[in-house]
Amino acid sequence: MRPFPHAPRFRVASLVLVSLFLVRPATAQQAVFTPDPLPADMKPYTETIPGTNVQFEMIPIPGGTFLIGSPESEEGRNDDEGPQRLVKVAPFWMAKYEATWAEYDPFAFSLDIKRKKADGVDLDNQPESEKRADAITRPTPPYADETFGYGRKNQPVICITHHAAMEYTRWLSEKTGKTYRLPTEAEWEWAARAGTSTPYSFGDDPSQLDDYAWYVENAEKPMPIGKKKPNPWGLHDIHGNVAEWVLDHYNPRQYETYPENEPVVGPVNMPDDKEYPYVVRGGSWDDDPEALRSAARRASNKEWSVQDPQRPQSIWWHTDATFVGFRVIRPYKEQENLVGLKSPIVKVKGTK
Repeated sequence: MRPFPHAPRFRVASLVLVSLFLVRPATAQQAVFTPDPLPADMKPYTETIPGTNVQFEMIPIPGGTFLIGSPESEEGRNDDEGPQRLVKVAPFWMAKYEATWAEYDPFAFSLDIKRKKADGVDLDNQPESEKRADAITRPTPPYADETFGYGRKNQPVICITHHAAMEYTRWLSEKTGKTYRLPTEAEWEWAARAGTSTPYSFGDDPSQLDDYAWYVENAEKPMPIGKKKPNPWGLHDIHGNVAEWVLDHYNPRQYETYPENEPVVGPVNMPDDKEYPYVVRGGSWDDDPEALRSAARRASNKEWSVQDPQRPQSIWWHTDATFVGFRVIRPYKEQENLVGLKSPIVKVKGTK
């Protein structure tokens, strides 16, 4: 028996840059998976959060065109994974690992501000970027132990809301002077597939999941990051461990809104002031293999905070989503409709 109740589970079932991968869409025609050349100045790098000794690694992901979603023949497929449509994404860096408490805590618990005060920093005479970072609203104290007893060391962040993940990336952007954010659904799936058209980035055989993922058959809790094999682009835990927030509002018929005969460029179902439903991707330690497929989608819902006694409930913390975390990306050049994006959610009635 699981230690915490969850929303009902549902069944969703090194790229060589010059290579081409043929995939079969829902139509009878074939389309080509086409990566673009990686910009020469896109290299892997390690980010250090200013004012801390916390670091995380970023991996360059080429842009390109691919078929989002899954073919009707894919085992475990849900209807919200189709129809398959051509999508074009721009290049970006993606975090090698899911975000950890070490990265999140300076924001969530104002550890950065507390450290500056302890060091005697004059907060009124800081660089403007630091002032803006300090001014970003921080999470309210969680209702219970935010780690749910799973610990902090190398553990992925869990049980935070979509709003909280978005505000963390805004804080991180101000702290570093770079643009960090959640990936769009299209960016996430492109990075997860890493040049493949199979259900998983390692192929179509779920019996190989033990090598690549923490899921219901080999885990009883979220596990330390990076203990399983990475996908072909070097991303660890892209399948399983914790499901990962993306920017998009969930629309079960989203792909139907995309054109049939040409790629849609940089699609995103924009966040608004409604708290639900948003999309998480990748499946988790508490999911069956079908939910870990590259095309599998899951929508957030109010059951993820069913134990929260507050009215209105927290816009920062879930009480029943120990299977949800996130990872960050950094666009090489931000698309116009996402420049300066921030979460519009505020703690008032009627936002659900």
